[in-house]
Amino acid sequence: MRQKKVKKLTPIRKSKYLSMYEMKYESKDKSEKSWMLATRKSEEELNNMYFGDGNDRDDAVVMVPYHIEEDKLVIIREYRVPLDDYVYSLPAGLIDPGEDIEVCARRELKEETGLDLVEINKMDSGFGLYPSPGMTDESFSLLYCTCKGEPSNEYLEPTEEIQTLLIDRQQAVEILKSKSNMDVKAFLALQIFIAVGKDNEN
Repeated sequence: MRQKKVKKLTPIRKSKYLSMYEMKYESKDKSEKSWMLATRKSEEELNNMYFGDGNDRDDAVVMVPYHIEEDKLVIIREYRVPLDDYVYSLPAGLIDPGEDIEVCARRELKEETGLDLVEINKMDSGFGLYPSPGMTDESFSLLYCTCKGEPSNEYLEPTEEIQTLLIDRQQAVEILKSKSNMDVKAFLALQIFIAVGKDNEN
């Protein structure tokens, strides 16, 4: 059993989707230090995790969808407020309380792209992944999956600005060369997509 070092949590600011806490923890030299935490979890969940027997849970799903009929990778280009710009990314969304990961993935893929989830490749997918553990406890499931259908923005929320892109490997190369704003997960997905294509040619 790991030794827990966090001793106190103090809320700084709470909102519906993101909250800030000051954390007091014991460092390696046994002195008390402070850290700032950005989290999507409730105060009850955090207290259970740090001071009780609770376990962490994934906050979101991120999908790497492969379109069966078009033989292409699906990515999105989305406006993100912190950048005040558009960024290449992957379809993703928050998991509702009590919601199954596959149900969430199916819902979010349809909402953001209009496409239908066919199957999740659980062997290649990752669970409990942390994109920025120096700043946040946010974790997600990265799901490799197949999909079908016609892209559509019919199901987007009123505030969402998302363009769905079905790309082949040459287009993936061009996007990477463009030096455009890009989410790191999309960057890696494009690299793997290109590499798999090269392997299949050999």
